[in-house]
Amino acid sequence: MKRIIVGIFSFLSIIAFAQNQRFIYEYKFVTDSTKTNEITSEIMFLDVAKKGSKFYSQKKSIADSIHQERIQKQTRDFTGIDYGNVPFVVEKSYPGFANSFFINLDMNKYKVSDDRKMDWKILSEKEKIGELNSQKAVCNFAGRIWTAWFVSDIPIQDGPYKFYGLPGLIIKIEDKTKSHSFVLKEVKKLRQDQEWTSDSEKKVFGNIISVDQEKYKKQFIDNRENPTKGMRQMMSGNTKIMMVDENGKQLDIEEMLRDQERNAKANNAKNNNLLELDLLK
Repeated sequence: MKRIIVGIFSFLSIIAFAQNQRFIYEYKFVTDSTKTNEITSEIMFLDVAKKGSKFYSQKKSIADSIHQERIQKQTRDFTGIDYGNVPFVVEKSYPGFANSFFINLDMNKYKVSDDRKMDWKILSEKEKIGELNSQKAVCNFAGRIWTAWFVSDIPIQDGPYKFYGLPGLIIKIEDKTKSHSFVLKEVKKLRQDQEWTSDSEKKVFGNIISVDQEKYKKQFIDNRENPTKGMRQMMSGNTKIMMVDENGKQLDIEEMLRDQERNAKANNAKNNNLLELDLLK
């Protein structure tokens, strides 16, 4: 696998036009607005192919693979898997940049179509980031004011997360409060057989529920307020549920659900600085 480190590479024409590229970003974010010094960092992949792009966490990708391997071995032990701190996946189809956002809420997996447009204002200010000559642009999106730096020498009108639409790859973007930022760290050329697979094609427990952004927002709020709703609905029906710990000891479901509800309430109070801040409004 060819490896190119940002800051020392000069093969921009190869990167710009070759298919199956992986742009590796560092995502830094603050979950609690009252503790701005507590910063979480995660490595994210933007895999670009002819059909479009997929943006996802490196840790989540590794964890999903381990999880699937254990299922195939028919084991019930899923302990010790590090899923990281970024659970979502974003896919964009080319050339129209139709945006699909995948996330698990409660006991369901959602595919969220997001047709909000990026109303960019391109500024004259330029900056050299590593060995890349970038230009500044700003936009309002999802309750935040974002500043982006894009490289027209890499003519891919894409970027991390849901961001796209500038005349070049977005290599750095952060919100006005500097509590969410994505910075390009590395570029890799992938093999042709490494083209990304959509999350909609992966096997999951139950169905993938397709919704638009407005319906997802309602579901998101409902999940924050009622984190055990799905499990309780199953229990109220004809489904018999039994859970055991790693030693095979049967767990008290009701006690477990109460603990989950208490923990969720505490976590919600700390998780008040969402990337899409307008989800809470």
